[in-house]
Amino acid sequence: MPNVDALMIRRAGVITLVVGVICTVIGGVVAGSTGALGGVLGTVLVIVFFSAGQAVVGRTIKNNPQMALTVALTVYLVKIGILFVLLIVLQDATWFNTKVFAITIVACTISWTVAEVWVYSGTNVLYVEPERKP
Repeated sequence: MPNVDALMIRRAGVITLVVGVICTVIGGVVAGSTGALGGVLGTVLVIVFFSAGQAVVGRTIKNNPQMALTVALTVYLVKIGILFVLLIVLQDATWFNTKVFAITIVACTISWTVAEVWVYSGTNVLYVEPERKP
């Protein structure tokens, strides 16, 4: 069975990157270079945050599976909280288009989440370790 975490990061990352490129192109057409920059920044931010979160949750599942749900929820809340703070702090920035930035973050977050559901629904993850016979 392939490593579910690596599979998740690859598939979700590729899907999110495609959505981010589409948002960046649309942002560039609509708002010029500042729109394209906002799209690139939003895409990179989501891919980095969600990849790091997946790595933390995957490591926790391997080392301490009892804490998996707690860590997953905590990582998710921290990611969303940081993204929210960034949106508030950068709302008046003039060097990139903040609307394209925000829309790209939302679109990429949704695409990552959909890809996560798709990968997890297609993999057979053992919930109970079978007994080992000597």
